[in-house]
Amino acid sequence: MLSKEYRICMPLTVDEYRIGQLYMISKHSSEQSRGGEGVEVICNEPQSHPQHGAGQLTEKRIYLSSKLPSWMRTFVPRIFYVTEKAWNFYPYTITEYTVSILSRSNCSFVPRFNIRIETRFSNDNGNNDNVFGDSPTPPENVSHVDILTDPFPEKHYKQSEDLSIWESKKTGRGPLLAGWRNNSKPIMCSYKRVQCSFEVYGLQGRTEEFIHKNIRDILLVGHRQAVAWTDEWHGMSLEEVREFERELQEQTNSKLKSTQSSTDSATPPARLLPLDLCHG
Repeated sequence: MLSKEYRICMPLTVDEYRIGQLYMISKHSSEQSRGGEGVEVICNEPQSHPQHGAGQLTEKRIYLSSKLPSWMRTFVPRIFYVTEKAWNFYPYTITEYTVSILSRSNCSFVPRFNIRIETRFSNDNGNNDNVFGDSPTPPENVSHVDILTDPFPEKHYKQSEDLSIWESKKTGRGPLLAGWRNNSKPIMCSYKRVQCSFEVYGLQGRTEEFIHKNIRDILLVGHRQAVAWTDEWHGMSLEEVREFERELQEQTNSKLKSTQSSTDSATPPARLLPLDLCHG
């Protein structure tokens, strides 16, 4: 298991980001859902926890087979999805991911795969070394992600999301300048403790590093978007952003089901491992 802690600062308050996060996740999921791949919401409902209090439970299916690198496609079935379960007790959240197979075949192999992410949001600039209150993450496993300067896949670049030229008309914030984490007010940090496990002999280390790299890219792009889209969500109430979330979820689910239904009869069987490794 490979564990890392990511710290991503934004020029927002924790209260503001409660709305911004819900808006960003909904819009980003909708944008990424096309061609039979994307995010399908299975449930999204209030839930109470004896330790964390009132919260929201969300379960999603994420279809992304074509996004795997070629070396992973040799042992992961082509037709699969990732199940995401998230417990939102803002400003603390827990998210877990596991792999499931979507196939008519009785013979399939699923590597033991799990990702667990704990998140704590705090009104600081990422300088809290024990924000989770149990034990500090070793310094060598802490990564500060800078939404202004850190590189990310070029395909995700949009000038409208370039924070070096971004300006918010509603809040008067931006653009971000060098040293912004120490000078911006307000400032908050999203602390994410990520545990990744992929148990396949000979490939575990390489795969876990690959997964962490992709998680880092996703976190960087997502938090950049949350800030760049400030004027779209700032001023919305929790009820309004939940309604926005519900509408986009319905659109995305409908789009995915329609695409999958139209292509199902033409879809070849999942690519499987040799028969001696299959079980049914």
